[in-house]
Amino acid sequence: MSSTPAASSASDTARRLLYRLLQLAGVVLGVAVINFFLLRLAPGDAAQVLAGEAGAATPEYMAALRQQFGLDQPLPVQFGKYLLNLLHFDLGYSFRHGMPVLQLIAERVLPTLLLMGASIAFAVVAGATLGALAAYRSGKLTDVLISTLALLFFATPLFWIGLMLVVVFSVWLDWLPVGGMFSVEAGYTGWAHVLDITRHLVLPAVTLGLFYMAVYTRLMRATMIEVRRQDFVRTAVAKGARPPRVLFAHVLRNALLPLVTMLGVQVSSIIGGAVLVETVFSWPGLGRLAFEALFQRDFNLLLGILLCSSVVVILVNWLVDFIYTRLDPRIRLA
Repeated sequence: MSSTPAASSASDTARRLLYRLLQLAGVVLGVAVINFFLLRLAPGDAAQVLAGEAGAATPEYMAALRQQFGLDQPLPVQFGKYLLNLLHFDLGYSFRHGMPVLQLIAERVLPTLLLMGASIAFAVVAGATLGALAAYRSGKLTDVLISTLALLFFATPLFWIGLMLVVVFSVWLDWLPVGGMFSVEAGYTGWAHVLDITRHLVLPAVTLGLFYMAVYTRLMRATMIEVRRQDFVRTAVAKGARPPRVLFAHVLRNALLPLVTMLGVQVSSIIGGAVLVETVFSWPGLGRLAFEALFQRDFNLLLGILLCSSVVVILVNWLVDFIYTRLDPRIRLA
């Protein structure tokens, strides 16, 4: 007896899901191995930091600290214990904060995801809109202005953009807060609290999104100009299709494919940019926590943040793959 189409489809879905999970496990293991040994090659450790702060760096005190944190054991033993803890979803203990790494990351991951989501949404919507407008007005003043603006934001460092936005919108105009995630002293609740977080989110999200907006603007403009010259677009126009349908159903949909691909590739760099932006705006996310952990030699915390960031990148790339299949039926059929 041959299997029914429904059963075959369910089996294919289960195989794809199993493949994705194995892929995730393999990437996480590779990231864990590389990060562990790279961080151990860096000079200094938690014992040296604590001894320096305490003003007591005697050999006996240093040896006691290293024994407390397990740093006196051979590197293979430390690595084996680290992998064993990972199998139990234990990311270790942060000596600096005095609490489990997983708990620290859980407290900071939502602000980072909020910042990333807002910046990506701004970059994609603004970049696609400006790129489409520049392509539609190709060779005219509008195209020149948008292309120049995109080049300016592409070439300007993120920290300088952030500082200038703070000077203009926080210091001069006093429209938006300087930093932080919400006004602690105000004690807002409900929708007032949501509005307060939104006001604090505007400047860091725009700062992080402007660079990628410039990339997507240039990419969208070039892709739309290329797609408009394709034979299927000319055929649609020759058949009498209305201009809005040609623009949205044929040109824009196909021009979005490279933009979605670029988005999946740049997710990791967006997380890297969040480190700088969160530091400038005092945003309580994983990026700022990683920056502090690096200088404090809190390697357990840094390893946990790098590992969780890798998982976020993988999950976002899976989401991008799904969106890609929705935009391009040829991939879905394949």
